[in-house]
Order: sequence, then C-alpha cells, then structure tokens
Amino acid sequence: MNRSYEVMFIVRPDMADEDLNKLISTLESSVTSAGGTAKSEVWGKRRLAYKVAKFNDGIFVLLIIEGSGAIVHEVERRLRVTEQVIKFITVRMDEELKRLEKIKKIRDARKKTSAAAAPVTPATAEPGTEPAPTAV
Repeated sequence: MNRSYEVMFIVRPDMADEDLNKLISTLESSVTSAGGTAKSEVWGKRRLAYKVAKFNDGIFVLLIIEGSGAIVHEVERRLRVTEQVIKFITVRMDEELKRLEKIKKIRDARKKTSAAAAPVTPATAEPGTEPAPTAV
C-alpha cells in the first residue's frame, strides 16, 4: 500500500554541494528502485534551535516519498549510517491529508448551507419597503 511520507534531514553545514547532491540522488534512486517515487527540496543552511553533534547550523533537506513502509525503513537506515547526516525525522502524511480534506469539505458544506439559508431580514431589505406581515 502506497502512502505519503516526508523525511526531513539535516546534514553538516560544511558539506560540499556535490556531496549533498550525491547523497540526495542516492536516496532517491533507492526509493525508485524499490517501486516508490521521491521528490526532494533543499532548504539551505539554517540555524539550529540547539546544538546537535557540536553544530549550530545545518543544511535542511526535505524528501517527499510515496511508497510502502519498507522503502521508508531502508531510507532511514541509510540516513542513520551516513556520517554527514546529523538529525532526521519521518512523518506519515496521508492521514494528515485525509483529515485536512475532510475539514475542508465540512467548511464548504457549511458555507453553502449558510448562504442558501440566509433569509432576508428587515435590516437587509431595501429601503422604502416594509417587511411582509407574519401569520401567528
């Protein structure tokens, strides 16, 4: 079963661009060879909130993976044994996307019902017209 995952990892700030590109292409090729799809975004060098492995800065990379859990397990294993990677986290996104879509549908339904059920009140009636009498 294919699911969506986001893997955010931080590499050493002194890592060369060509080494970073090689690492990313290796991870992407391992995902595609296992039958998944991968897309990466390099966010660049940023300051860390706290010191990690004696580093104050790090290069952030986001890897978006569509595939099975075994693929993500292999990517995490590779990140764990790579010396240049100082921190990583994996988040499963398909449940979050389903929840956001459900909330959006509920909001859209509320907008449609509130727009259709908005009666004309005397305050919103045109000036010079009197409201119709109501039968009691």
